[in-house]
Amino acid sequence: MYAVVKIGGHQYRVSEGDVLFVDKQSDETDQKLTFDEVLLTNDDGNVTVGQPVVEGAAVEATLLDNVKSDKVIVFKKKRRKGYQVKRGHRQPMSQIEINSISTSGSGSKKKAKKAKDTSESEESGQVSTDMTAKEAISHIRNTDLEDLKGFVPDDEERVTVLDAWNSKQEG
Repeated sequence: MYAVVKIGGHQYRVSEGDVLFVDKQSDETDQKLTFDEVLLTNDDGNVTVGQPVVEGAAVEATLLDNVKSDKVIVFKKKRRKGYQVKRGHRQPMSQIEINSISTSGSGSKKKAKKAKDTSESEESGQVSTDMTAKEAISHIRNTDLEDLKGFVPDDEERVTVLDAWNSKQEG
C-alpha cells in the first residue's frame, strides 16, 4: 500500500517504513506527526484519488532527526568589472519515518469542525458567516433582502462584505 501525501508544499509517494527528508517540521525529535493532505491512496490496485484530498485518509510518521541539506552555492560574477560574490545556503530538513497509512481514519479536526458548523447552521436555518469575502458577496447579491436579515453582523470588519451589504440595501 502506498499514498501520495502533500508535506510542506511538496508531494511525496510514501509507504509504510519509508524514511524521507522533508522541510523542517518541528524542533522536537521522536514526535508523532500526522499528515491529513493525502492526495491519492493505492491499496493493492484499489486506487482512490482525492478531489483534492482523500476524505478520512491520514499518514502517521515519526520525526527522527533535524538536519541540514546539502549546500547550495550561489555565485555571481560580472565580467571585466571586478565583481564576484560567493554565498551558500543549507536548507533545514526533517528526517521522518512513515509509521502507518490509514484510509478511513478519524479525518482531520478542521474538516470535522467544519462539518459540525455547517450542520449547526442548517439546523438553525441561518447561513454560516464563516466564508470568504468573495463567497459572501456572491451570496449577498444572489439572495433577497428579506432572507439576508442578520446575515452581516454589526461588528463585521471585512470592508468588501459591508460594501456589498450597503449596496444591496440602497439598491
